[in-house]
Formats: sequence, C-alpha cells, structure tokens
Amino acid sequence: MGVCYKDLGLVNTREMFKKAVSGGYAVPAYNFNNMEQLQAIIQACCEVESPVILQISKGARQYANQTLLRYMAQGAVEYSREILGGNKILPIALHLDHGDSFELCKSCVEYGFSSVMIDGSSKPYEENIALTKQVVDYTREFDVTVEGELGVLAGVEDEVSAESHTYTEPDDVVDFTTKTGVDSLAISIGTSHGAYKFKPGQNPRIRLDILKEIEERIPGFPIVLHGSSSVPQDLVQIINTHGGQLKDAIGIGEDQLREASKSAVCKINIDSDGRLAMTAAIRKVFVEKPAEFDPRKYLGPARDALKELYKHKCINVLGSAGKAFE
Repeated sequence: MGVCYKDLGLVNTREMFKKAVSGGYAVPAYNFNNMEQLQAIIQACCEVESPVILQISKGARQYANQTLLRYMAQGAVEYSREILGGNKILPIALHLDHGDSFELCKSCVEYGFSSVMIDGSSKPYEENIALTKQVVDYTREFDVTVEGELGVLAGVEDEVSAESHTYTEPDDVVDFTTKTGVDSLAISIGTSHGAYKFKPGQNPRIRLDILKEIEERIPGFPIVLHGSSSVPQDLVQIINTHGGQLKDAIGIGEDQLREASKSAVCKINIDSDGRLAMTAAIRKVFVEKPAEFDPRKYLGPARDALKELYKHKCINVLGSAGKAFE
C-alpha cells in the first residue's frame, strides 16, 4: 500500500452520500486536469460551503501524473483550510472517474484515492458483476468506496465513447448491487457525455420515470448521474464569436438536474461545462488582447470564470451549497 487517503486529509463518499440522499441534494463531482481547475473548484466550494468530489479520469491521470495528483489533492485540502480559516476543512473526496480495469483502480487506491469507479457497463452483465465485485473486494480493506455502472451513456469524453444509449434496467439493480457490494450506482437515464449531447430542435428529457422505478427497487441507495453538463449557450456563443467552431452543442436542462438531485441521485458529474467556461474565457482574452503571452493573464480569467460557474451549479442546480458542515 502506497499512501492512505486519510493521511492526505481526504474522505470517502459514504457519509457524503448518506447526507445528500436524506437532504435532497447532490454532491458535485467536478473533473480536473490542472492547477487552475483545482483552484476554481476549491474556491467555489469553500465560498458556498459545498462538499465536493474531485474527479480524475484515466486520461487526466496520465496527463497530470499520478504522483503530482496525490500532492495536489493534499494541497486542495490544506487550501480549503486556508480559505475557510480556523480548523475547518472542506469535505473532499478524490475519485477515479470511469476506471476501466482492476489494475487501474488498485493503482489509484495505492496513490491516495478515496473513491474509485469501475465501469464495466460495456461488458456482458455477468462480466460487469465479476469485475465490479473484484474491485469492491480489494478496496474494502482500505475503506475506499466504489461506484459501479449499469447501462451505457452515449457521447464522447476522454476515453469513454458510445454511439447510443442503453437505459438502465430497473429489474437488474437489486441483483447487481447485492452481488457486487458497490457503494453507489451510476445509471443511464438519458444524460450523455461531452458537449454534443443532442441535436438542435430536440427537447432532451432525462428519464425520471426510470429513476423513480430504480428508487423503488433500491430505496435510499446512492445513485449517480454521469454526463450532466448543461452546455450553457452563452458560453458556446462566446467561444464561437471568438474564433471557435462549436456547432450544435446542446446539453441537459438544469431544471431537470435539480429535480433529479432531490431524489436518491446524490452525485452529479459535470465536466464539459467547465471546459466550455475556461475555453470561452481564454478565447476572449486571445481575441481582445492578441499581444498577451503571459499564461497567467489568460488562465487567471479562465479560473475565475470556472469558479463562478461551479458556484452557480452548487447553489442553483445541485442544492449542495451550505451542506459541507451540516
């Protein structure tokens, strides 16, 4: 065993989810790849006092380096103490997003992750169960929580790619959660990965009826929604009027996500919206100040834009603001 997440000041998601389910809100799961994104997440969640899950995809781990990420997570904990003052520390979990193998999950646990997702959703049902259970059996010794997935989300994000939805079958959830022992379950009810979720003219609706059926099968069990970016059209417009070419990028309505977060959905993943916010801010600087070459002068505004976006998500979409110390 390399390092325990508890020594880094992190928490797992067990208590987070218990409070979220009973409180009718969802914990934000924000992906990050670099320092500015991490700063924005911690600043935003400290300012609104929201618990947070820092998400690292397989690609992000390769990009940022596993050793650096360990210390960045530890730094995030101490940064929250600095912002909040006194002995307050923001509840922060470090989570592997879409782990695709037992070996990757094991490595993340050894490097201080407090939560991992093993995504066997593309495999046959019994193989998904076997792989998920293997990860759960390993992580129990270290008190690391595990997220599994049933159903397939359409879209593309990092290494995760699928052409079409396969909705989660409510009849399968009891069997899957019982046989695997997972702590939370990601389901497919109409959300999609990436910024190009739907086509112009469509009225995308997530299947709250399927969610309700799943809740009836496993009452109070922590449910996770992936691919939950809303693709704000004002950000798309800023990007496109400043040299970008984001055509027909449409996401999930925030009103639907707010409704879902009042249920057993206790974790909502948001990645693409953050990418859009940063890209919009950077493109704006490049067009308005073409002579600028100091990275701080365009990454700083990008960080600030991201912070405001995440504050909005915590307050108005997820309902997690003010829940960090309850």
